[in-house]
Amino acid sequence: MTSYSKVLLRFSALFALVGAILGSHMAGSGSYLFKSVHAHVLVVGWLSLFAWAVYYKIFTPQNKKLAAAHVWTAIIGSLGLTIGMWLYYVNPFSLNQTLVTIFFIVGGTILLISFVIFAILTFMKTEEE
Repeated sequence: MTSYSKVLLRFSALFALVGAILGSHMAGSGSYLFKSVHAHVLVVGWLSLFAWAVYYKIFTPQNKKLAAAHVWTAIIGSLGLTIGMWLYYVNPFSLNQTLVTIFFIVGGTILLISFVIFAILTFMKTEEE
């Protein structure tokens, strides 16, 4: 589980960096176009992934497959939600709005599944018990 902790920690650091850059850009430009994306990058990407990294450092779930599903849905969902949100609100490439909305919803749904799996994991036995 230490490897899960390290992977989640590294992704959370990348989200923190992106969130800080977005915040710095907004402050410097005086434009708040990225405010929703900035908030979700930091809360979903940085804080959630960091919290889960700490969880896997402290606890070792007995169900390894469920833990693996949680980690990868967390990463994929966080990326999908925040990129989908950026495309939805900013749409820098003028993509089809329906396609962008689907991308946004799928990313958010995968992240929601990750939260459900995490909730289940917290009620299951760990190797420490």
